[in-house]
Amino acid sequence: MKDDQREESLLFEGRNEVIEALRAGKSIEHIYMLDGAEGGAMSTIRREAKKAGIRIEYVDKSRLDRMSETHSHQGVMARIAAMNYAEVDDILRIAGERGEDPFLLLLDGIEDPHNLGAIIRTANVCGAHGVVIMKDRAVGLTATVAKASAGAINHTPVARVTNLSRTIEELKEKGLWFVCADMDGQCLYEQKLTGPMGVVIGAEGKGVSRLVKEKCDFVASIPVKGEIESLNASVAAGVLCYEIVRQRM
Repeated sequence: MKDDQREESLLFEGRNEVIEALRAGKSIEHIYMLDGAEGGAMSTIRREAKKAGIRIEYVDKSRLDRMSETHSHQGVMARIAAMNYAEVDDILRIAGERGEDPFLLLLDGIEDPHNLGAIIRTANVCGAHGVVIMKDRAVGLTATVAKASAGAINHTPVARVTNLSRTIEELKEKGLWFVCADMDGQCLYEQKLTGPMGVVIGAEGKGVSRLVKEKCDFVASIPVKGEIESLNASVAAGVLCYEIVRQRM
């Protein structure tokens, strides 16, 4: 199952994000730090960078502001030489190495980088083995995604595929079952969501596309008690993932 693995250079912005990237052994080619910056986090970055042989360039705030995508750089950025996309088979291999049933999140056209980052964070915290995103009409790995993931992007593999429906078909042949979140589905608390599982989350405002929905074995709805009809995509992902965690426990 060969996926697009084009490498993308990006900036990790913020103290915790840079520390996580250093400790995860990312291929950092350069660190930009506010001249005169002090504090425990900055000392940690300087120490870890020295151990790894990474040069720190001290710059003024205006340069950091110009470089920043998130507008929340906290005085430090790290340029990652290449952000690699995984292959879907890499994610399955991780599950096998852990002796666990595969647990994947598949995102059908997520365009908001904050949502993607939050979903990667949720995937990591709930023990999912990886995230699959679409190559076209969807956000990729950016500085905003990295920051919103709170460092999870360093630990949770993200694969990118051209055709999500075909990927689901290939994973079904490997024994996975698929559940998607949709308002018209059966209440998720009434469904058995154990075993090798893929969770499909649709795009903001659009939901899961018809073709992808037809490939899913289960369609799960999340109970809504208020006046707003639906949840944010990343929140819906969290609710669905943690029902799977609960059932696995």
